[in-house]
Amino acid sequence: MSGRHASAPESIPSPRLAGLVADYLVQTLAVADAEFRKLRHDPMELATRAVQPVLWLVLFGGVMAQVRGLSTGSTPYLDFLAPGILAQSVLFVAIFHGISAIWERDLGVLQRYLASPAPRSALVIGKALSSGLRGLSQAIVIYTCAAAMGVDLSIRPQDIVLVVLLIAVGSSLFSTFSLIIACIVKTRERFMGIGQVLTMPVFFASNAIYPIELMPRWLKAAAALNPLTYEVDGLRLLMLRNGTSTFGLAHDFTALLAVTALLIAIAARMYPRMTQ
Repeated sequence: MSGRHASAPESIPSPRLAGLVADYLVQTLAVADAEFRKLRHDPMELATRAVQPVLWLVLFGGVMAQVRGLSTGSTPYLDFLAPGILAQSVLFVAIFHGISAIWERDLGVLQRYLASPAPRSALVIGKALSSGLRGLSQAIVIYTCAAAMGVDLSIRPQDIVLVVLLIAVGSSLFSTFSLIIACIVKTRERFMGIGQVLTMPVFFASNAIYPIELMPRWLKAAAALNPLTYEVDGLRLLMLRNGTSTFGLAHDFTALLAVTALLIAIAARMYPRMTQ
């Protein structure tokens, strides 16, 4: 009988692998914490960014709710609009997040980041997480305003948790996209111009303010390729007490996570080149 025995497969990570994962998480959270401190020292930024979505919800929602030709089924238009405005506010905050990377390069902060042992993907994910915190601050404003206007919001804990996750993923996606734009244009002036050009097409080529069924065929195709469409679809299911979803929550999360992972991989390769 042979004295050799097949070794049982390891069921737990090796200490080295566990240490690498722990270091990666610490480095990612350190970047996110640095970004969050900037936000904590400038609360006025949150207040000013909250004005636009509130105006959309109050003025645009109040007017369009009177338009009988805009059918949203059994859902009142204001209820239909509230998740779209939340997604819009997250988009508008995240899409300009990349300008901070240009500031960091000009101030020499980026060089210190790149000199650290942190993986480049950890730097990108840390910035994406900080953008998610900004998105959550917008959610508090929109929820408060929508509740005051009589929107039939769901307050089930599981729905709120999933809303938080959906906002974090959506904000991370668009902030990473913003970082890629910043890596390409490299100047604040060009970045602001491109950011303003992109936000409105992304917003209007989605289901944020009107149902997909009302769109012409070419716009339906654009909406199907638009990540904001899936964020709105998930929020519309989770935020409302009788919310519905066109694609299904699993499909919404899968689409957003897949695009986010792709953008993080691209940004991790491009981010170090901003100093060139």
